[in-house]
Amino acid sequence: MNTTTKTAEKIEPREIRRKLGLNQQQFWSKIGVTQSGGSRYESGRNMPRPVRELLRLVHVEQVDIQKIKRDDVDVVEYLKSQDPELFKSLKKSAKAWRKTV
Repeated sequence: MNTTTKTAEKIEPREIRRKLGLNQQQFWSKIGVTQSGGSRYESGRNMPRPVRELLRLVHVEQVDIQKIKRDDVDVVEYLKSQDPELFKSLKKSAKAWRKTV
């Protein structure tokens, strides 16, 4: 089992939701899960990996999945493979920029 999976399995949705100050409806609807389904996950029901990954992206990484376009992902993948140094530089600049907005 790789570390990404181990990290994802440690996600405690109830704790994350409470830290964000959201009710179940607000929290779960952002990733397309009903309130009742989310309640079951918070009570210990096994969460499918796609749901766990969406939860991580949206609520832990704070990614607005409504804004992600396939073209954006393609550009990132292309840049990573064709010019990794430029990718690293842009990533560093983007992190610094994010802190200012």
